[in-house]
Order: sequence, then C-alpha cells, then structure tokens
Amino acid sequence: MNEHLLEIIELELAILIRRTTTKKTGKLERSAYLLLHQINYHGAAGVKALAEEFDLDISTVSRQAAALEQKGYVNRVPDPVDGRAYTFQITDIGIKELLEEKQNRKARVGEVVKNWSDKEKQVFGELLKKFNIAATNKR
Repeated sequence: MNEHLLEIIELELAILIRRTTTKKTGKLERSAYLLLHQINYHGAAGVKALAEEFDLDISTVSRQAAALEQKGYVNRVPDPVDGRAYTFQITDIGIKELLEEKQNRKARVGEVVKNWSDKEKQVFGELLKKFNIAATNKR
C-alpha cells in the first residue's frame, strides 16, 4: 500500500470529522440525529439492533435513546411477545426535529460544495458511501 496516499486520506478524514462535528447545526447532537434517522427510515428498533447498526455498546445506545425519550423524540413500544423487551418508535416531534436538522445539514453541505459540478458532488458522495460500506464490513 502507498503510505503517502493513506496518510492523505487519514488526515483529510480527521479534518472532515472535526469540521462536521464541532459546529452544531440545530438542536440535535450527532448521535441523536443518527439514531432518529435510523428509526425514521428503517422503522422502530430495539437497543440491541441500534447498537449493532452503529457498532456501539448496548449501554451507550440505551443512554442515547433514553435522552431522546426524555425530549419526546421517541416512545418505547413494548414487544407483544416478550414483555421485557421494547422498541423505540419516532414521534411526530422527533420527525420534525430530524427533518429540520437534515435541512440545516444539507444547507451547510450545500454551502461547502456550491462551486462543485454535479459530477464532482456525485463522485464525492459515491466515494464516501463506498468508504462507509467498506468500514462497516471491516467490523
């Protein structure tokens, strides 16, 4: 492997992460945004499934989901088969906050790439997706 190319990618990822996680775009923290996004687009989910999706411990996701529940963004729905288990379902308030945050994030990204061609945006998006899929498969 070309160490220089890996060094460039590693540094640019670190800068990207720093720039996208330090500026708050709305009311939602990054973890809240990702959990709400997952539940909204893939349906109600339990703590274990969410932990597996994000490669986190169950206790971490449990704390994050509890914070979302306190804010009224999700509700616990008991499992009809196993009374001890439950899933989290997004509420109307959660959907509203998620969509507002998504708009804020898209506007911010749009500002950064406003002078890029559609082809450049497409290639960048495809490469980010490819990177994230490869990173997920490495777990």
